Amino acid sequence: MGKAAVVRAFEEIRTALAVLQAEVDGAGLEAFSDADAVSDPLAGLADGCLDILAGAREVEARVAGLKAKAAVGYAGTATAVAGPEVPVVAQEMAVAAEVGCVLALGPRAAASFLATSHALTVSLPRTLEALQAGTLSCQHAIVLADETASLDAVGAAALEAHFLDPEAQDAARGCPVGELPAQRFRVKARTWRERHHAESIEKRHARGVAERRVEFRPDRDGMAWLGAYLPADQAMSGWNRLTAAARGLQGPAEDRTMPQLRADSFAAAILGSGNTRGGSTSLSRASASASATAGVLAAAGPGAGAGGTDGAGPGHLPSSVRAEVLVTVPVFALMGLTDEPAMLDGYGPVPASMARRLVADGAGSFYRVLVDPRDGAPLEIGRKSYRIPRAMRAWLRMRDGKCPFPGCSNTSLDTEADHLLAWHHGGTTGISNLGQPCPKHHKLRHTTAWKPTPATTNEPPGWTSPTGRHYTSEHQDWEPPKWPPGFLPGERSLLEEALQEYLSA
Repeated sequence: MGKAAVVRAFEEIRTALAVLQAEVDGAGLEAFSDADAVSDPLAGLADGCLDILAGAREVEARVAGLKAKAAVGYAGTATAVAGPEVPVVAQEMAVAAEVGCVLALGPRAAASFLATSHALTVSLPRTLEALQAGTLSCQHAIVLADETASLDAVGAAALEAHFLDPEAQDAARGCPVGELPAQRFRVKARTWRERHHAESIEKRHARGVAERRVEFRPDRDGMAWLGAYLPADQAMSGWNRLTAAARGLQGPAEDRTMPQLRADSFAAAILGSGNTRGGSTSLSRASASASATAGVLAAAGPGAGAGGTDGAGPGHLPSSVRAEVLVTVPVFALMGLTDEPAMLDGYGPVPASMARRLVADGAGSFYRVLVDPRDGAPLEIGRKSYRIPRAMRAWLRMRDGKCPFPGCSNTSLDTEADHLLAWHHGGTTGISNLGQPCPKHHKLRHTTAWKPTPATTNEPPGWTSPTGRHYTSEHQDWEPPKWPPGFLPGERSLLEEALQEYLSA
């Protein structure tokens, strides 16, 4: 390859981009010539623009793979040219500086780009291959590089295979990784990493607890950020309690949005600047799952279960405000026989010790919800009435984890149960006919041509857009529970049957 070939290739790319630009502007040489375009040119143009967006996404991914290989290629050749007499650190700085100047990146961003590029070309071959095929974006590749950074080679390969190898024994289900927004993929990758990290999550959590702190960061327009780095159960409980308090403040005369109400409740609590009007009480609940999994719906936060008046004194949220936190914990981890992580709804894996504490401190009763012993997923609970009981709502939270609309991150506490096939059209009140979209996407479903597709006992509904395109929903990454050492296969079967019989009683 020579410079002339590179110049010609980029000239062809620029020419192709000009053609696509003209098509988007409606000034192309040909109209989009499908059946819709003949009867409705605007519909044809709209569909064509979506095709261009899809193609541009693929090209961007391929370019990202090309940039990664070019960066590593430059780093290697530049180091060879510099020779061994140049100190390693100095050479790395020189390479990062050159790459930063070419890409208009600052020193830290250039160093981060080089680190990601090195990971892709050296230890993440499937990721680089997916980039070059255009099925994975640069943002997804960065997530994989970040989440495998602290893993050994075996762990990194296993995480990569789980999400990118459809033939893997425990391949991820549901929406393909490349079709998930990168921030949603990060949640799934982090969850898998926490479950399978070679070092115990208990040890890593202990180090994190030692680093707890509050941080302040100035921002524009006379504003600033104030945040706390806390154990996940405390942070999730605090967030859910603020949400519950904000909902209690809503009403016909209240013009503040939910984010504003949360912020005002937070400020009142930490500054002691006045009372926060009371919200509705949410009683502590617990849910148990089967075979070797139990879930707990616990009261949130220190003192959340304490008595008191509905009014709050300065610096306190109303004592009547309780926030629900759903924790799914393997039975053997609950018994202290294994260290398998529990799952905190809206967050992800947490240490089993945290789950045991929530069970001991906050569990008032158990919903008995069976799960499939083969993969850890919940099983169907049939109902013939329109009203959806609390047990089924909690189980929907376990199945979906969040609003099932593509890319939505609204947690299960902010969702609304919805019959996929309407009750008045013959739909039943069973898990397979229920979704739990957030209010925004619930409204979207009933006011536009966006429609949910059928669900199953283990899989939330997908969605079909007004243009007829189908989008698969994100699925929970259920895994079979881990058994403590010493159990023979026959003993496992007997104990599993006993658990199923107990939980179905």
